[in-house]
Amino acid sequence: MPKEPTVKGQVTEVLPNALFRVKLENGNEIIAHLAGKLRMNHIRVMAGDFVSMVLSPEGEKGRIVYRI
Repeated sequence: MPKEPTVKGQVTEVLPNALFRVKLENGNEIIAHLAGKLRMNHIRVMAGDFVSMVLSPEGEKGRIVYRI
């Protein structure tokens, strides 16, 4: 199975229910949630962190898969 393409961005705001507002490299802002592995290992993501994420096919939501 091919690996999903990832994009990089910076967390600008922490929202309720483990959601984050992320500003992508191209300037767009989207809403993202944490991937299961990050939740299981209690990885903390705060405003200002740079993250790598996978976008949904529509491109309006994302899943944070790595904190840089």
